[in-house]
Amino acid sequence: MMSMTDVVKNLLIINVIIFFAVNFLIPIPNIQQYFVLYRPFTLGFEPVQIVTHMFSHANISHLFFNMLGLYMFGSMVEATLGPKRFLILYLTSGLAASALQMLLSPSPILGASGAVFGITTAFATMFPNTQLMLLFPPIPMKAKYMAILFIGVGLYSGLSGTNDGIAHFAHVGGALWGFFMIIYWKQNNLR
Repeated sequence: MMSMTDVVKNLLIINVIIFFAVNFLIPIPNIQQYFVLYRPFTLGFEPVQIVTHMFSHANISHLFFNMLGLYMFGSMVEATLGPKRFLILYLTSGLAASALQMLLSPSPILGASGAVFGITTAFATMFPNTQLMLLFPPIPMKAKYMAILFIGVGLYSGLSGTNDGIAHFAHVGGALWGFFMIIYWKQNNLR
């Protein structure tokens, strides 16, 4: 495994600091509402949420699994794309994820999952035959099949209403955006 790159390291630090600050340090009542993205033009929506929702998490396991995905796949993607393109990919994946979620579901959005799914799918698109080991169940799988599996599970779960409270369409939106960005950059020799 390669060493952690700068943008990945800084994103990890920012996400962890915001999680602990919002949940344990900032004594402002209901501050969490500014970190959850509500649909525009609905009660609770604030424009700042378009960005803040990507840097806060519902609980420690939500934070842990998102940061694990960023750690596992982010540095290789950043090393290949460069820090500027990597940050663009991360942020736009998060925005695409929230846009699809808001289009297909009324539920509020919180977390970096969409951005991380964009990075994960970018990794699978750039390194499709890399052998990975899934955590649950622990079976080996090529990166391209893992990405297809994740998108398929997200679509199925979103359409069937499985695991309410999880923004499945955000996962799908981030993953698709990550795929299309890499294809675009490859076709235009922008990598």
